Amino acid sequence: MKIYNTLTRRKEELKTVKEGEVKIYACGPTVYNYIHIGNARPLCVFDTLRRYLEYRGYKVNFVQNFTDIDDKIIKKALEENSDYKTVSEKYIEEFWKDVKGMNFKEATVHPKATENIDEIINIISTLVEKGYAYAVENGDVYFSPKKFKEYGKLSHQPLEDLEAGARINIGEKKKEPMDFALWKGAKPGEPYWESPWGKGRPGWHIECSAMVRRYLGETIDIHCGGQDLIFPHHENEIAQSECCNGVPFANYWMHNGYINVDNVKMSKSLGNFFTVRDVAEKYGYEPIRYLMISSQYRSPINYSVDIIEQCKASLQRLYTCRDNLDFAIANGSDALPENADEIKEKLSSRREQFISAMDDDLNTADAISAVFELVRDINTNVIGENPSKELAEFAAELFDELTGVLGLVYNRKNDSLDSEIEALIEARQTARKEKNWAEADRIRDELKAQGIILEDTPQGVKWHRE
Repeated sequence: MKIYNTLTRRKEELKTVKEGEVKIYACGPTVYNYIHIGNARPLCVFDTLRRYLEYRGYKVNFVQNFTDIDDKIIKKALEENSDYKTVSEKYIEEFWKDVKGMNFKEATVHPKATENIDEIINIISTLVEKGYAYAVENGDVYFSPKKFKEYGKLSHQPLEDLEAGARINIGEKKKEPMDFALWKGAKPGEPYWESPWGKGRPGWHIECSAMVRRYLGETIDIHCGGQDLIFPHHENEIAQSECCNGVPFANYWMHNGYINVDNVKMSKSLGNFFTVRDVAEKYGYEPIRYLMISSQYRSPINYSVDIIEQCKASLQRLYTCRDNLDFAIANGSDALPENADEIKEKLSSRREQFISAMDDDLNTADAISAVFELVRDINTNVIGENPSKELAEFAAELFDELTGVLGLVYNRKNDSLDSEIEALIEARQTARKEKNWAEADRIRDELKAQGIILEDTPQGVKWHRE
């Protein structure tokens, strides 16, 4: 598999620190509000990366953090007349509702910043001892980027250019505008932890360095997140980790592109800001996941009502194909067509097409195209007037394999609800046999009101959801 490495600006063959294992760290949310559709993209993209690597036989150690102490969380707690812990726990709970709706696999570990204060303090202490960081009289501790010769290597900007946009804010005691906080001395009324520099709390960047080291080790395979995190967050992680540990921090850096809304960058100030919950209430969660992986992850994507509707329609094609396969398995013939081997070979070629796309820097767009070509092959060669049960089973297994890697078509099974639908269909069939057309039409209308569409075929009644 080749991955585009932000660090080197080229595609590189994935070679892991330990053969057969992949250590991945993905920056998680700051939990002070519902996640928005911009947050949804890295969640869906890197969940798909993890699924694909597991599919290819790797043992994946996937860590994604929660930033549960931060200026934004403290501000939210003040607004709600609450405390940081209540706010963070509330929005972690809401996070889980949304990501489970998008079929996100739980990470190997979901650590919180506040669970890693000792590790954070240990790293800061080492950086101070080595001369890369310094404490000031108010209890703040700052890192000095000028002490790290490779600072700027991820964002590919010289220190002078980065320095030009830096400044010292009112109240900050740092020596240079580029210096960034590792530890923040506590202000009156703020939550705090005891440290060698007095009462305070961690800066944003240091928490990820601490959690990477604790849960994955000093050098990891892949660090990933949104494009907006390249600078300063990821640049600062590299600096503080490599200065502390004396070894490379991450061998591959993956960053997903931005999300635009109606072709304009999403922004609260522009009023084009949507939470995942907002969109899911109107369109469901699965179309959001589909949208997030419908383009190659480094490309920008556009959200609009028309596009999310197109995603719904594309998903319906997948569900219809899978429902047709279920029908063929239940009602098909035991006989195989003469060209069965040829058909199986054609279907299997879509697996190779899929793998080739995913091996090329996680090209989910082309992988989805391979799935839809599989659907076309199934519709042409497997589903017909007298389908083969064995061919349908073969196709269904391949279909589930590929859509499962993408995390799609996960709302198909609802045994209790499906059994109710089947019972109504059977009651309609009984009414038709008894020539009770009024009752048969009533049941069809009842099902239609539930979004269930019936199709009468020589093999029986097929149904699918709108």
